[in-house]
Order: sequence, then structure tokens, then C-alpha cells
Amino acid sequence: MTLLFFVLLAALLFEYINGFHDAANAIATVVSTKVLTPRQAILLAAGMNLAGAMLGVEVARTIESGFIHAGAVNIETVLAALLAGIVWNIITWLGGIPSSSSHALIGGLCGATLAKTGTDWGRLIWNETIDGKVVGLWPKLIKPMILSPLAGFLLGALVMLLLTLLLRKIRPAIIQHIFGKLQIISAGWMGLSHGMNDAQKTMGIITLALVTGTTSGIFNDLPSTFNFLQTQSGSVPRWVQITCALTMAAGTAGGGWRIIRTMGHKMVRLQPVHGFAAETSAAIVIQGASHFGIPLSTTHVISSSIMGVGSMKRGNAVKWGIVSRIVWAWVLTLPATAFAGFTAYKLVHWLVK
Repeated sequence: MTLLFFVLLAALLFEYINGFHDAANAIATVVSTKVLTPRQAILLAAGMNLAGAMLGVEVARTIESGFIHAGAVNIETVLAALLAGIVWNIITWLGGIPSSSSHALIGGLCGATLAKTGTDWGRLIWNETIDGKVVGLWPKLIKPMILSPLAGFLLGALVMLLLTLLLRKIRPAIIQHIFGKLQIISAGWMGLSHGMNDAQKTMGIITLALVTGTTSGIFNDLPSTFNFLQTQSGSVPRWVQITCALTMAAGTAGGGWRIIRTMGHKMVRLQPVHGFAAETSAAIVIQGASHFGIPLSTTHVISSSIMGVGSMKRGNAVKWGIVSRIVWAWVLTLPATAFAGFTAYKLVHWLVK
């Protein structure tokens, strides 16, 4: 029971870090274009993250049961996965590199599972249909990891191209004024989409811990007051949803200025029309993924959308040296966190023996 307490504590810490680590997803462009002050943007993002987190649980269900076979996970595994995700998020935040909290968490979970099962790769779900739904690392993680940045880049470029054609005869001052207002809407939409996808990942990992605790019987000797902890697979408790939503909103309110500077200033210089195009494109991709229960990297999508929009300005508008650092972080996230999860499981298991 003590170990479960540490899991819940680590999960909320991960969710809080996820909030300030990924705050830039929703507000970097609206801050860099000076449409909103940093304080106004953070309040907008926190509020919309909170609202978005309450709108569904499909992604949470995928995290809980879509990647690891039943029986291959215990409380130690979940704790190790969370520790791996926390460490990776802090490292990339210190470097100001926008990386994926989602991939960090899933990579840590896979590595911890391999450590628990003696490197039995068969305990990971690769590509299966369970209860009529396609699940597994390939359809729900790896394929979206490849396709979502491409979709963000192409949609961002397309939206920017269409706006350029539509607005070519309008004076720049008018465009600046109109899209200064519209970008507030697009930033809010991006914040809502971020909450719908990212907050649910921690809901899923907490639910996984509760399901594991329920099936192992560790709640049986507790007073009836604690019956709310008992959870069946596929069911995300309402209290978990509310707690994660509030924690992510608090984390977002904490800001994430290192990553905001990278996305809002270093990759490409943006004006309100560019920010609107990038945020709108990213929100469309992220909400589509959330509907199908795909734990997408919101960071990958908004970053690639900004790149796509920037590429429509002129060939050298995007600072590709900065982009290469970001891409390397994307590539390294899964193997690095899988190794961290593997190591963390060994350490946790040694401590609790």
C-alpha cells in the first residue's frame, strides 16, 4: 500500500511537470507574437488544459491497457515508468528542448516491463485487436510518432499557403489586427486539445496502478472508506480524471519559459497570422488523435506545425540547426526512457525486497 502511495505521488509530480514542460505547446506562439502577455497566455492555457482534460478518457484507456499484456505489470513497474518520464522531462526542460512527455512515459513503461519479465518482448503488445479495437505499440505509438509530425508540418504549410493567397491584397496592419484577435481563439483551442490528450496519459497510468492493486488484492484489507481505489480495467475513476486535470492545469500555470523561447523565438520568427495557422493546424491533428484514443505527442505536432508555417515564409525562415536538436531529442526519447525505466525498475525492486 505504501508503494501505491508513492506511485500516486510520482504520477501527480509527472503530471505537474508535464504541465509546465508542455505549457509551450499552447502558448509559445501567442507569447512570441505579443498577442498576449506571458501571464495572460498561461492563464488561458491552464484554463483550457483543465477543460480539455475533462472531455474524454479514450487516451487514458489506451495507456492503461493498450501497450502491455495483462499480468506483466505491477506497482513497481508503474513507479519505475513514472520515474523515467520525470527524469527525461527535467533533462529536456533544462536544455530547453521540446520533447514528448507521452513517449517518455510509454518508453519508461516498456523498459520497466522488460526488466520485470526478464526481457520478454512478447509481453509488450505490438499490434493486436482486443474487444474490437486495434491496440499496440505500432498502431498507437510508433506509426503516429512518424505520421503526426508529418501531418502537422503539411497541414501547417497548407493553412499558411491558403491564408497567404486569401490575404495577399489586404494591408499588413489590418492582417496583424485581425489575427491578433483570432490567435487568442486558436491558442485556446490548442490548450483544449493539449488537455484532451496529454492529461489523459497520467490518468491512464494511475488507472493501471489501481487495476494492478485491485487484481493483486492489496486493497482487500482496507476499510470500506478506501473502496474508491478499487478499479476495473477499462474504467477511469472520476476522481482520477479530476485530480489529473487540476494538476496539469497547475503545472501549466507554473510556466515553462525555456521551451517557450525555443518554440516561439528560436525556430522561426512568427507574426499573429503564422501563430494562428500553426495552432489551428496542430489542434486539428491532436483532437483527431484524441478521438481515436491515440496518445499523440502534442509537442511533436505543434513543433512541426510551426516548421511548416515557417517554411511558407521563405526557405531560410526556419532555423534548421535548432530543429535538428529537437528531432534528435524526439528520436532518442523512446530508447533513453526505456533504458531509464529498465534501470529504475531494478532499483525500485531492490529497495522494496
